[in-house]
Amino acid sequence: MSMWLFSRSKHDPSKDDRKTAKEISRHGNEDRRAREQIEIAKAKQESLKQEEEKSRLEKSKQKGKTKQVDDGDDHVEDERQVKPPKDHVDEKDVNPPPSICRGCNSAIEDGIKFDAFDVPWHPPCLILHSQQLPIATNKIPCYVCNKKIKREFHAHPFWKEIYCPGHDDDGTAKCCSCERLESYGTKYVMLPDGRWLCRECMECAVMDTVECHYLHLEIREFFEGLNRKIHKEFPVFLVEKEVLNIAEKEEKIDNHYGMVTRGICLSEEQTVKSVTKWRKMGPNNQLISDMAWKSQKVIGKSEVTAILILYGLPRVLTGYILAHEMMHAWLRLNGYKKLNNVLEEGLCQVLGHLWLEPQKYATPDVVVVAAADASTASSSSSSSRNPTAITTSKKRAPSGYEKKLVEFFKYQIETDESPVYGEGFKKVNKMMASNNYNLEDTLKKIVSISKTAPSSKS
Repeated sequence: MSMWLFSRSKHDPSKDDRKTAKEISRHGNEDRRAREQIEIAKAKQESLKQEEEKSRLEKSKQKGKTKQVDDGDDHVEDERQVKPPKDHVDEKDVNPPPSICRGCNSAIEDGIKFDAFDVPWHPPCLILHSQQLPIATNKIPCYVCNKKIKREFHAHPFWKEIYCPGHDDDGTAKCCSCERLESYGTKYVMLPDGRWLCRECMECAVMDTVECHYLHLEIREFFEGLNRKIHKEFPVFLVEKEVLNIAEKEEKIDNHYGMVTRGICLSEEQTVKSVTKWRKMGPNNQLISDMAWKSQKVIGKSEVTAILILYGLPRVLTGYILAHEMMHAWLRLNGYKKLNNVLEEGLCQVLGHLWLEPQKYATPDVVVVAAADASTASSSSSSSRNPTAITTSKKRAPSGYEKKLVEFFKYQIETDESPVYGEGFKKVNKMMASNNYNLEDTLKKIVSISKTAPSSKS
């Protein structure tokens, strides 16, 4: 949802129209998918019936032949009169013409087929059709090994890439950001902490704490726009996953169902080893380990002392994680300490989702920095009023791939089935909709359910 949805303006009827249209579209898609699943189930049942009928007829023929022999010579003679010559064979019975698959328009040579929608299908082609996935004209190649897939395959639910089932467990590299498997003809890179990154994610990754500075400021502006300004200043560090694991233990955080930790809001004094410098690519676009670390003690008596984020993730993913953790920070700093855990995580997920929403349309922000050397300024009156400046951009327009990543991360949040983050998001998002996307009213509802009230601010 865009930020303006939180304003207390008069009700806009067009919102209801859009909501109704979305509901109609959603139900239409659900009905279509349900019908297709029914057709697939019918096809499977019909295929089993055909096999059973074929087996029954074969057994019946065998019994018929035995009975004819037992009836005597007269019947045998009559049978000889109607039987065709032994050397006569109907070619249609031996080599019947192959069925043509409705999906790929090629012959079903192995005879394994499903009949659905009154036409025959290769099993993979029927499944691809039901999932609205592209069907190859002649064959379906594996995305990973490029070999032809004959029967079973897996498909990524978002990227729609089709691959052999074995690649899930055979050590094929998987990007820790976009979750795509390393495909045929490409090369993923491994970070020092053992995580894999695809080249596309690597190119837009935030690699060190310095690089994350402007993103931190942007998230603060985002919260201020939601009337949730965070007044306290605290650092944001980019760290390796092992640092996050240690911080998790120090904070006595229960890792919910073994999920991978990508961010933490600290409240205890700790020594943090952060990534301060990283050069991603060297000559010939090769990954190089030009990396610098710095260990420092996070101190201070406060509900929030620092935020730690996993380094090496794309900017839009880093921003979403940071928005999630900043909501934890705002809640703590404003006295909300004993909220229902599922609802608090759900609220933080909603804030991360809200930040992602407009990122596809982000435009570069231009920053004007005054020249450090005043002697370079012109002596003219106009120049004295506007001294020589360096124009830089703290945020570039997103690439086509980054826009796709925004959709992927939103999809991950919306379809997450985990009992804490997934269920929490669904519950809080439903509350937001019922409260006309008013964050204040939603927070009051969460407080009411949690049977707690904000304590004095720290």
